[in-house]
Amino acid sequence: MTLLAFRTPAALTTAEAPGMIPGPGRAAGPAPRLTSTVAKEYVHRACHAEVFLTGSEQLNETTFVVSAQWPRAHTFFSTPDGTRHDPIQAAETIRQAGLYLAHTRFGVPLDHKFMMWNLDYTTRPRQLLIGAKPTDLTIEARLVAQPRRNRASVDFTLSTVVRRGPHLAATGYARFTTVPDSTYRRLRRGRHDVDALPVPGTTAEPLPPARVGRLRPCDVVLAPAGAPGTWYLTPDFWHPILFDHANDHIPGMVLLEAARQAGNALASPVTVTPTAAATTFHRYAEHDAPTVITARHTPGDDPEALTTTVTGHQHGEPIFTTVLSGQPDHR
Repeated sequence: MTLLAFRTPAALTTAEAPGMIPGPGRAAGPAPRLTSTVAKEYVHRACHAEVFLTGSEQLNETTFVVSAQWPRAHTFFSTPDGTRHDPIQAAETIRQAGLYLAHTRFGVPLDHKFMMWNLDYTTRPRQLLIGAKPTDLTIEARLVAQPRRNRASVDFTLSTVVRRGPHLAATGYARFTTVPDSTYRRLRRGRHDVDALPVPGTTAEPLPPARVGRLRPCDVVLAPAGAPGTWYLTPDFWHPILFDHANDHIPGMVLLEAARQAGNALASPVTVTPTAAATTFHRYAEHDAPTVITARHTPGDDPEALTTTVTGHQHGEPIFTTVLSGQPDHR
């Protein structure tokens, strides 16, 4: 195992507008610094609107600051009352930060594949309130250990602190492994065809949106499985956010959404917003295999919060485990 050297490309923080051409008697001044999102390819998104990052800078050998912005309204990352940002948006932003830093700072080529092993977040609900303008964030991402390269593969873990101005908004943790496309094809054993139309593992009728803390039927990813605390994973493969681009497996963010909805289905008619979640991904979730989601209430550190452990299985093998914590809303 050898340490991976950092690559620090120029002009990663903001876009710069061209300076004005000086006219007679006018001195040329510095070009204004303008803000835009980072390239969508760096965060593995097909749609520009789903890119939340706006730049980064490197503070030292192990610490980076990533800037981000959340819109005041989002078609998917939303809460039922519309007054707060969705806490799971913090998880998506941390995920994007990991991919972005891998490509722009750790030298991982754009055609390499990522395996996400862990994705944790803890939010401060007060700092998720939607204000009169989009929410600007800074994410301090610190390497838990130096990224290591084994041949062409890279393994790295980030600890993140998300701030809204001077205020702590969230913390997080994520671990990734990247591999070349050739290695990925061997790992997937013929399941790497992203152009093949996904075949759902089950066609059961989805749950009502209110049962899972959602407003729109198209956002529901669970269907009854005939046993208490058990559901089938039935996402819409044409969903523009959950399936932003073609993939040969069910993305990790879909599994995290399934965990959130399972927690709500278990607590129904009470709605629970998951202010914190810790997820471990054990293996890929295949499109064409029935995915069974189970949820049960478990003891947690906060006696006032409702803690739920959610697991996903395919063919009896664990796919992921998520421990959710949130304040129940009895309204």
